[in-house]
Amino acid sequence: MSERKTMTEGNAAVGQNRTPDRKAPKQISFRVSESEYSKLQASAETLNMSVPLFVKNKAQGARLVAPKLDKVTRQSMAKDMGKLGSNLNQIAKALNTYGERANMEQMVLLQSKKI
Repeated sequence: MSERKTMTEGNAAVGQNRTPDRKAPKQISFRVSESEYSKLQASAETLNMSVPLFVKNKAQGARLVAPKLDKVTRQSMAKDMGKLGSNLNQIAKALNTYGERANMEQMVLLQSKKI
């Protein structure tokens, strides 16, 4: 439910200020220099987090563990796994469609060569 909808619903008189319902109603603001922000942004990107979420977790003392692989490697692995999954689905479809008649060894070799 959006804040606007929450604030306009109910029996409140027109023009009366109502506070929106939020999970975390308190807001903290602070300023940082460009260099500090770039460090925070780099750390947050490493952990696949937004800067505000990263700062909030650090302030609460959360133990943040960096991923073992860099972003490019993770994306490449995900792409390769997607291709393998697609190939596996094609093999399963052929097996379900043609049963024993399908020469599975040849299909597996052909599919693995595509990668």
